[in-house]
Amino acid sequence: MRTIEWDGKQVRLIDQRRLPQECTILTFNGYHDVARAIREMAIRGAPAIGVAAAFGMALAARNSPASTPAGLLADLKQAAQILRAARPTAVNLSWAIEHMLRCAQAQMTAGADVGSMAKALLAEAQALADEDVDINRRIGAHGARVVSQGARILTHCNAGALATVDYGTALGVVRTAHGQGRGIHVFVDETRPRLQGARLTAWELVREGIPMTLIADNAAGHLMRTGRIDLVLVGADRIAANGDVANKIGTYKLAVVARENGIPFYVAAPTSTIDLSVPTGDDIPIEERDAREVTHIGGVRIAPQGVEVYNPAFDVTPHRYVTGIITEKGVLYPPLERNLREVVVGKE
Repeated sequence: MRTIEWDGKQVRLIDQRRLPQECTILTFNGYHDVARAIREMAIRGAPAIGVAAAFGMALAARNSPASTPAGLLADLKQAAQILRAARPTAVNLSWAIEHMLRCAQAQMTAGADVGSMAKALLAEAQALADEDVDINRRIGAHGARVVSQGARILTHCNAGALATVDYGTALGVVRTAHGQGRGIHVFVDETRPRLQGARLTAWELVREGIPMTLIADNAAGHLMRTGRIDLVLVGADRIAANGDVANKIGTYKLAVVARENGIPFYVAAPTSTIDLSVPTGDDIPIEERDAREVTHIGGVRIAPQGVEVYNPAFDVTPHRYVTGIITEKGVLYPPLERNLREVVVGKE
C-alpha cells in the first residue's frame, strides 16, 4: 500500500513508529486523529504530512455539521488551525492546508452546496496524493543524472517512500539510479534520536534489495575523510528563498564535512517544499521535541534522572554548502535564490 491512502471510507496509513518490527495500519475518520498522527509521528516526512493534512481537511468537510457553504468554510478554517499546529517546520503541511482552503473557497464561489464541496475536497486530496507519486518519480529521474556509476551515497534520516505517498525524494533518486544499473551502495546514518535511518531507510532499502550499510551518525565524517563517500543526498522539510535548507537534525554537519572533503551535497525535494516567504534559514521555525526522545531508547532510560535536554528536530544548512537542489522540474544550481524563484513563479 501507499504510506497514506483513502480506501473509500476512511484514511489508512502505515504507523511508522512501529517499523521495522511490525507494519501496522492505522485508520482515521476525523481530522483531530490525523493531526495527532502527524504530531506523534505515526506519519512523518514533509510530503507525506502535507498529503495527510489534505486528507484531514477532506475529513473535516465530510464530518462537518454545517448546512451552508459559509458554515462549512468556517469549520474548515478551524480544522486548518489544528492541523497546521501539529508540526511547525515542514512547509508542505501549511502548503497543503492552504491549497485545500483555496479549493473550498473556489467551490463556494462557483455556487456548490455543502455536499458538493465535501466531495470536491476529497477528490482534491486524492489528486494531491497521486501527484506526489508522480512528482517523486520525476525527482528520481532528474536526480539519477548526478549519480555516477558505482557511486557510494551517504544519506540521513528517511526521505523515501515512507516520507512521501510513495517512491520517495532522496531515496527516489537512489531507487532510480539502482534501477538503471548504476551499481550504487548507500551508507545510511542511523539518525538519532528517533533512528529514522536505522528503522525506516534501512527497512526500505533492504526490501528493495539495494546494497546498503548502516552506520552510526558519528561515523559519517570518518567515511568522508577516508574517501569512501562520493555523494551526500538528503531530503528537506523547508527550503528558504535564498536556498538555505531545513532538514533533520544532523544534516548541517554532514554538509560542512562534505564541503571540507570536496564531496557534492545534494538536496532532493518537491517545489512545494520551497518557501519563498521565508528569506533565509534563520527565519524557519525549528521544532523542539520531547526530552524522552534523547533520554530513552525503546522505552529504556539511557541518561540519568534530572538531566537537562535540548532536542531540536531540525537544523539549517546554509545554501553555500548545497551543491544543488533536485526538484521535479530539474536540478537547481547556484545562484539558488534566483533559480528557486524562477522554478516556483517563473521568469520575471
